[in-house]
Amino acid sequence: MTSEQPPPLIGAAAQIRQGAIRLAQQMLARRSPGALSGSKLRVLGHLRRRGAATAGELAAAQNQQPQSLTRVLTELELDGLVSRVRDERDRRQSVIAITAEGGRALASSMAECDRWLADAIAGLTETERQVLLLAGRLMDQIADTTLTARGHSPDAGDAGDRATLDAGW
Repeated sequence: MTSEQPPPLIGAAAQIRQGAIRLAQQMLARRSPGALSGSKLRVLGHLRRRGAATAGELAAAQNQQPQSLTRVLTELELDGLVSRVRDERDRRQSVIAITAEGGRALASSMAECDRWLADAIAGLTETERQVLLLAGRLMDQIADTTLTARGHSPDAGDAGDRATLDAGW
């Protein structure tokens, strides 16, 4: 992608970014007390979609330093939502995997967000809901294109799994 885009594309991009971020913030804010943090959801979502990973791989996928995830990974492990095992290729590292309980916690959190969003769009017309559905599919397509350009393969999961997005969850 070039850094110089025509002004109408920049304006459209800004409006889409603002809407996507505000919607994600509202979904997180409307969850029940004690719900998993956004950081924990991003880690669990990544592990669910892409499989086991090292702390370094998780951090790189989220554009963070591995030290930034230390507390999150420790809490997830203590809660039984992820497990760590020594990497067979490099015994100095641990490989982190989502547990069955972690999968259930992630699914429960996503279901809560889905219920909130379903209530939020209930007042829209069928055409407006179809436009949003198309926009969601296009955002997934853009995200997959970006991942492919960075050397990652697009998620093999369905759109519901990808709704936990690396960028958002």
